[in-house]
Amino acid sequence: MELQQVRYFLAVATTLNFTRAAEQCNVTQPSLTKGVQRLEQELGGQLIFRERQLTQLTDLGKEVLPMLERTLASAQAVRRRAQEFRCKEVAPLKIGLAPSISASLVLDPIVEIAKFVPGLHVELREGSAEKLVDLLLEGEINAAMVGDVQDMPARIDDWLLFEERYVAVLAPTHQLANRPSIGVDDLRETVLLERAGCEVASKIQQLYFPEEPPHLGHCSGNDLHLQHMAAAGFGVILAPEHMPRLPTLKTIPLEGNPVSREVRLLAVQGRRYSPALDAFVKVARLRDWAVEVPHQGMPRATLPEVASAPA
Repeated sequence: MELQQVRYFLAVATTLNFTRAAEQCNVTQPSLTKGVQRLEQELGGQLIFRERQLTQLTDLGKEVLPMLERTLASAQAVRRRAQEFRCKEVAPLKIGLAPSISASLVLDPIVEIAKFVPGLHVELREGSAEKLVDLLLEGEINAAMVGDVQDMPARIDDWLLFEERYVAVLAPTHQLANRPSIGVDDLRETVLLERAGCEVASKIQQLYFPEEPPHLGHCSGNDLHLQHMAAAGFGVILAPEHMPRLPTLKTIPLEGNPVSREVRLLAVQGRRYSPALDAFVKVARLRDWAVEVPHQGMPRATLPEVASAPA
């Protein structure tokens, strides 16, 4: 059974006139008639009763009509979906962001590449750095922006975009909220909210509290949960400066900027880049992140020099 035969039959069933059906299908009447006859042969029975000026569906024709209508509709839907996919084949771009990486950091690069990548369709996904690496290797995302990553797999390419400091995040009503900066002694006297599983926590503890542990309050593996607790006055969070945060919270620099992290761009090594991914990687690597992510009220972040974009 050919879809063309089905289309001819449905045209006749709608118009009950072979001449008009042929015009509707943009074929000659003999071609349409032969197509309907072949369909009748395949189904083993007459579908259309033809007698002079009278054209009617037979009982078999009435029986198979709704099924053939669904068949043609399904085929047309498949064609539309395939055409949409072909149109978007070079345009999809799936970017993974670690929870502490603000989506605002990728907006300008996306706007820039949208100018010369037709039909760009961006999907942002959030996950831990380890989860994003897995998604990259599985092909579920094309690129990722993460903070410090331990044990990077050999198959992952990574490029340093910029370095950012850690700051104190706290409620405006906190006793330290009006300080221009917060020192070691201040941190020793306040309650810190702990992010479960955070690699930087041990770095901060070694730096600020080598002899005795800090006063730890509540903890959570979710940054937003910790921020709500900080907003409620339960303690202070030590977090990357550009981490997305609640508008009700304040950030205050730590004296000496002793703790920082690197923000890196990841992609799978050796995998063929789509035009959208190739453009994003080049724009991200060549971008002057010092302009995009300066410290708030402080000197700009330390940035790498990039000689050229990947081929």
